[in-house]
Amino acid sequence: MLKTIAAAMLVSAAAISTAYAQDGGKVTVVTSFSKDVTDPFKASFEAANPGFTLDVQNKSTSSGVKYLDEIKANNQVDLFWASAPDAFDSLKGKSLLAKFAPSVTGLPEKVGSYPVNDPDGFYFGFAASGYGIMWNDRYLEANNLPKPAEWSDLTKPEFHDHVAIAAPSRSGTTHLTIETVLQGEGWDKGWGTLKGIGGNLQQVTERSFGVPDAVNSGQAGIGIVIDFFAFSAQAGGFPVSFVYPSVTTVVPANIGIVANAPNQKGAETFVNYLLSEKGQAVLLEPSIRRLPINPALYANAPEGFPNPFKDPRFQSMITFDADVSKKRTDVVDTLFDQLISFQLDPLKGATKAIYAAEKALAAKDVAEARTLVDEARALISAMPVTADEAASPQIRDAFTGGEQKTARQAELEQQWAAFATKNYAEAQAKAEKALSLVD
Repeated sequence: MLKTIAAAMLVSAAAISTAYAQDGGKVTVVTSFSKDVTDPFKASFEAANPGFTLDVQNKSTSSGVKYLDEIKANNQVDLFWASAPDAFDSLKGKSLLAKFAPSVTGLPEKVGSYPVNDPDGFYFGFAASGYGIMWNDRYLEANNLPKPAEWSDLTKPEFHDHVAIAAPSRSGTTHLTIETVLQGEGWDKGWGTLKGIGGNLQQVTERSFGVPDAVNSGQAGIGIVIDFFAFSAQAGGFPVSFVYPSVTTVVPANIGIVANAPNQKGAETFVNYLLSEKGQAVLLEPSIRRLPINPALYANAPEGFPNPFKDPRFQSMITFDADVSKKRTDVVDTLFDQLISFQLDPLKGATKAIYAAEKALAAKDVAEARTLVDEARALISAMPVTADEAASPQIRDAFTGGEQKTARQAELEQQWAAFATKNYAEAQAKAEKALSLVD
């Protein structure tokens, strides 16, 4: 009798659990977004869908992609939610996303020149994102600094030690920014710009939101950020401004259902909510201030808020090639770390020496010194690999070990670090020699 009752109770519990999973339950999402973004969505979604609970697991974009790959045999995640379209392309290529047709229809097919949704239905744009330069107005005024407008402005001597950026290896949005510069300016010129900015960096943060935090507080004057960090800071009363450089892009931030999601219905419910007018309206809350993918929402946007569907600036932005980015993501991020993040002091030292020599040359031009400065700049901007090499299987396939580095990856990292160390030391020596010739 007791066994019969116990069995009945187990069957009943299983039935209740199954019903709960069908009618609600926990919806687990892995996301790179901070609590400032996810908390309002969690509250709104749960209020609109009683019985569902949104369980938010925060990971950087690259960590999230690797995590889903690691747990695919026993997946416990329903959704992946992030800004980087190439990350979703990577997940799709690994069969880690499930195909879905949202019930919300009639949304635009493109934002700028970029498709809003995956054409095969594996992930969906819910907001638009652009990349640019944010600054603290009071900081610039106190330090007598001009307002930057282009990436090249951040390579100028007056901005030395005033700029902050997140490491692209730790931030999907920064990776997109770096890749956008490389695609817009070309590999060699783009890296020249990035290293020029690198020589002026005050800090490289581990997460993307560390940059706006530094700018908001006045710890740094200028930050390279995704647009909504600046817009939400402005809504919060911080004295900050933002500009889209001419070489930038606008792409959708995305949501996708993970393959073999434990709560498929919950995942579908959240995607539909996110694309609905109620979900889109949350994007305009002061703590978020992202660009909705539904054009109708801009009627309720604050004054001066960008509209990517009407603002001509967005139509002239470059077309981001997610396939190019996907082929070299790990290589680009590692190059940035080995040539800039981990070499920040030597790079800044060489850059500062060049500035000193160029200042002296402005007052007294010496041909030999000018040649040395040109050689120093060439040493800094030089790259250890070409664009074709970076995307080649011989190099990119070395970066497949995740947390466990391959021997080839470690070898390449050592080579690139040694390349940077040698070049920056030689550049500083040439610049210092140039200064001695002028003096």
